Amino acid sequence: MISVAEGQSRILAEIVPLREIEPLPVARSLGRTLAEDVLAPFDIPPADNSAVDGYAVNHDDIPKEGKARLRVIADLPAGWVFDGVIERGETVRIMTGAPLPKGVDTVVHQEITEREGDMVWIQTIGAGANVRLRGEDVMEGQRVLTAGAQLRPQEMGLLASLGFPAVKVFRRPRVAILSTGDEVTDPGQSRRPGQIYDANRFSLVGLVREVGCEALDFGIVPDVREELRSRLLAASEKADVVLTSGGVSVGVFDLVKEVLAEIGGIDFWQVNMTPGRPLARGRVGKAHFFGLPGNPVASMVTFLLFVRPALWKLMGRRELEPRRFEAVATATIGKKPGRREFKRGILTFNGRRWEVSTTGPQGSGILTSMVAGNCLIILPEERGPVQSGELVLVEPFQQP
Repeated sequence: MISVAEGQSRILAEIVPLREIEPLPVARSLGRTLAEDVLAPFDIPPADNSAVDGYAVNHDDIPKEGKARLRVIADLPAGWVFDGVIERGETVRIMTGAPLPKGVDTVVHQEITEREGDMVWIQTIGAGANVRLRGEDVMEGQRVLTAGAQLRPQEMGLLASLGFPAVKVFRRPRVAILSTGDEVTDPGQSRRPGQIYDANRFSLVGLVREVGCEALDFGIVPDVREELRSRLLAASEKADVVLTSGGVSVGVFDLVKEVLAEIGGIDFWQVNMTPGRPLARGRVGKAHFFGLPGNPVASMVTFLLFVRPALWKLMGRRELEPRRFEAVATATIGKKPGRREFKRGILTFNGRRWEVSTTGPQGSGILTSMVAGNCLIILPEERGPVQSGELVLVEPFQQP
């Protein structure tokens, strides 16, 4: 068996990012990976403008004490400009976002003014108050986004604010997903004695889509060698990654490793961890291959630890390390030294610190532990039981 860290390192060393680039409307770019740097074509804001509703004035017209009485010569709504010059003793009523006219440098918010017909009383205020300066957010030519960035709602908004209707992104990896074994059947089908409904394929489809990849559902493959062989080859023709669950342990009918040795290759197939020790990593045809355990918790945990970082790299994403931090255990957590263990945890913030507890029973078939939890509690190989009040490392299920 190899360690978790070695397995992760070996996988990432074999992954080469996809370099196929496609244009995509910004409105549909959520979660995609940017394929090129983005330079600002103009300043944001494009001109000095008002940060409030009020009156645009020349600060020299405002006394250090008391009030000044100025003549209001125009109203200036957002989206319009004033072509003239504001002379001394004059002002314009200005709305938030409207560009400052020539001759003024300060905006007095209307709450501290007194209007009398076409005249307004202005109180003392600092020079340049309530003015957003040209380029204070973005300067023309500035690199605002770097290739490899994952596009979130805020990046989408920034691109739109710079006038980009579309953006160049890397193609989404295609992931073929198969469940193996005579013991599973699809929900909605009749279930004979000894069978269970297939949960893994549905969890994995969701995980693949959550990462931002395209999920190709190849269904359930029975324990028939030639059927498994043909289905794996067909999947490898259409996908960048082939993902199976079940069939990688040491049972008599665990055929995945044997078939894979014929049509691809295996790098490793056992990792020193719980849950998820039987994990096959290799290739089938031109595609990367991951054979995940059949138990539903082990299948999901190994996806999060090994497959997700691989997909991130395949997508061209820069950041491959998941977010991890320490939390205080609120109860004893049992563990024997020897293997790295990943408990399902419930992570909460009590106003002062992060705290975590397990979800309860931790068997690799207890899928409700993943439903109840929101993180993995990571316990190193050499560690024994955790006492209440000790710090443990946690990795949230959801990653930025």
